[in-house]
Amino acid sequence: MQEELAGMEAKLEKVASWLKKTFGDQPIPPYEADARTVDILYELAECNESRDGDVRLLIEDMKQKAVEYESDGTFLQDLLTESLNLSFSNMSKGSTSYLNTLVDTALALETKDTSLASFIPAINDLTSELDAAESKNKEMELELSTLRKKLTSALVLEKRLQDDLKKTEELLVVEKAKADNRTQNMKFLKDKVEDFKFRIKAAEEQLSMCGMDVSLTHESLVNLSENLAELKKQAVPLKKKLESYLDLTPSPSLARVKIEEAKRELEALEAEVSAKVDMTALSVPLSTKRHFSQ
Repeated sequence: MQEELAGMEAKLEKVASWLKKTFGDQPIPPYEADARTVDILYELAECNESRDGDVRLLIEDMKQKAVEYESDGTFLQDLLTESLNLSFSNMSKGSTSYLNTLVDTALALETKDTSLASFIPAINDLTSELDAAESKNKEMELELSTLRKKLTSALVLEKRLQDDLKKTEELLVVEKAKADNRTQNMKFLKDKVEDFKFRIKAAEEQLSMCGMDVSLTHESLVNLSENLAELKKQAVPLKKKLESYLDLTPSPSLARVKIEEAKRELEALEAEVSAKVDMTALSVPLSTKRHFSQ
């Protein structure tokens, strides 16, 4: 427990010292002196001191390099003065310009000196970077061209889809109008059917009150007409059969008997047909009366 308190006090002292050093003459902002806050501030102080140490080392390194560069410059200057009797004071303006250009080139190429052995690799590296950049630029231009083509196709497709959508909407409006018209016609026809059913039922009731025979209704007459057509079809083969008997020469008595039988069948059919026709004719004035009663 005492060790924890001692550690806490040491952290507080270090935090207080770091805050005082950081803010200087300015007042230190108030903070809660609990364990979590002290730990966070302590870690920040540690990181700040470590960073300050790194900065100090970097500054010392830069100072040392500056001294070395200055020493190298003095050496080169003395060498030029002693060997070639050259100095900045007696150099021409053109020579000074060339020398400055050489120095600027070395700085731009980031070479350690201005020797040809340093310039050639730097220029080769720069050329390789330029070739890579041009190749990358061509690839990007190709991609850009492809994207432009795709964009053009997409715009054309979008325009086509918009036109199709517009046509579809117009067609839907027309079809909706047709469907509404069909619905109205269907409703009208249904109303008419109901009206006709009501009228037919009323007419049947009125005819029933007048004593009309059920066999003379429209449905019965239709059935009679169908039966009449069927009987006519059945009479056709009988007539042909009768004609075949008329051509018989042997046994005249038997032929006469067959002829008489065929005649009787034909007369019976004709009588039935006549009766059906008469019943059909009777329905005509009845339908006329039903017309007037409406």
